[in-house]
Amino acid sequence: MGYGTLYGVGVGPGDPELLTLKAHRLLRSAPVICIPKRNLSDDGYALRIVRPFIDPGRQELLELEFPMTRDPEKLAACWDRNATLIHGRVAAGKDCVFITEGDPLLYSTFLHVLDLIRERYPAVPIEVVPGVSSSLGAAARVQMPLGAGGERMALVTDLEGEEDARDLLQRFDSVVFFKVNSTLRHVLAALDRTGLTDRAVWVHKATAPGLEEVVTDVRTLPRRGRLPYLSLLLVRK
Repeated sequence: MGYGTLYGVGVGPGDPELLTLKAHRLLRSAPVICIPKRNLSDDGYALRIVRPFIDPGRQELLELEFPMTRDPEKLAACWDRNATLIHGRVAAGKDCVFITEGDPLLYSTFLHVLDLIRERYPAVPIEVVPGVSSSLGAAARVQMPLGAGGERMALVTDLEGEEDARDLLQRFDSVVFFKVNSTLRHVLAALDRTGLTDRAVWVHKATAPGLEEVVTDVRTLPRRGRLPYLSLLLVRK
């Protein structure tokens, strides 16, 4: 028996109707759906998006835990365990669809699995199915162009501080700050120093029906306490 194929499938930012036709077909047909979760008691955001298109009665829902930790030993053990679980299915000839919100190759949990599978099991066929990223979903919802003509755009997660954020805002025409829950203080200070506060918009769970949040006055964000993980901030000069 030959290997099944591992598909990394982007399921978009939140609205199930933004799934690609290929993603929809694979979700319907694959015998195994790999579901990344921050903890096993949580359904996972990607699963919420695709739930209408899968059938637990005939498909295996393989839960894969990706804990929110920076401990390298815990992370390595987690990635190793998940890669082993996936390999066991594809080695049995089963196609596996690894779902991830947004796009599989942009700040996604799939990247860790992709590297390990390619390194340890090079015979496993792998295919990546692009998805609409949260940055594009958020930009569409607030109708903010991210790039035109010769403009430059930056996609950013970690920041070294306010100066780093300010440098990005000065050098690029549009900036998307991902995971802004951990960098908000630096970003707001940099926006104030560059005079771009009124050009910024915060979005949480872009396009997700009943879950999406948009804040156009980002000065009010500190009043909300710690921001959700799946939130980003868009800035355009």
